[in-house]
Amino acid sequence: MPDSANPLELLVRKLRSHSALGKADEQAILALPYTLKTLEASAYTVREGDPPLVCAVLVSGYAYRQKSTGDGARQILSLHIPGDAVDFQNLFLDLADHSVQMMTRGDVALVQRARFHELIRERPAVAHAVLVALLVEASIFREWVLNVGPRDSRSRLAHVLCEFAVRLDNRGLSEEYAYQLPLTQEQLADALGLTPVHVNRVLRSLESEGLIVRNRRSIGFPDWRRMRDVADFNDRYLHLSRQTAGAQEIGAR
Repeated sequence: MPDSANPLELLVRKLRSHSALGKADEQAILALPYTLKTLEASAYTVREGDPPLVCAVLVSGYAYRQKSTGDGARQILSLHIPGDAVDFQNLFLDLADHSVQMMTRGDVALVQRARFHELIRERPAVAHAVLVALLVEASIFREWVLNVGPRDSRSRLAHVLCEFAVRLDNRGLSEEYAYQLPLTQEQLADALGLTPVHVNRVLRSLESEGLIVRNRRSIGFPDWRRMRDVADFNDRYLHLSRQTAGAQEIGAR
């Protein structure tokens, strides 16, 4: 929870990392009415086929976006960390075409979708920030499609571990890229198009090569440069710096 005790401060920090926001814009986001709710692991923030009436901002814990086949097989499409607005994807759609579930127990701030619509109409800089956030998510989706396509299982797993490390580090949620891995091996398998047995085998292989160290769920990287090479990892697709294209035309208030 941020120091201000307003959980939407996390969203402000996330949007501000990509887009310029004026003080009035930030205050308008912080003034949004919200309901703080604790969700258990596997609980849904939105379920496929339901009308998305609220937008959930992840305050603590982790979540994942997923779709399922007709016979129940699951593909995890993205991972989400504190500060992410996990339902921006459904901001202007009448029905959710995928589900978002909690990976761990955590808190979400639920904002009525209609209030976000009002805010976006009234504040162009906020609309620009939301658009940039969605474009960054689309960039991450493209990388994930590549990851489950031509990369081998070793690079796939290494890539997801690197991405999570960089994103957490960028939010100040890790120490020298080391972190507590919240995904189970089954969840990793569903994110990578592998079996849990194969994931376990690759994890042990990365550990034996000295690319990762594990202590229960703790993951560290003794040789970060070599790990990035194995993962074919370039953080360009995360667009970690502030995006300036179009910002001057819109102008932050």
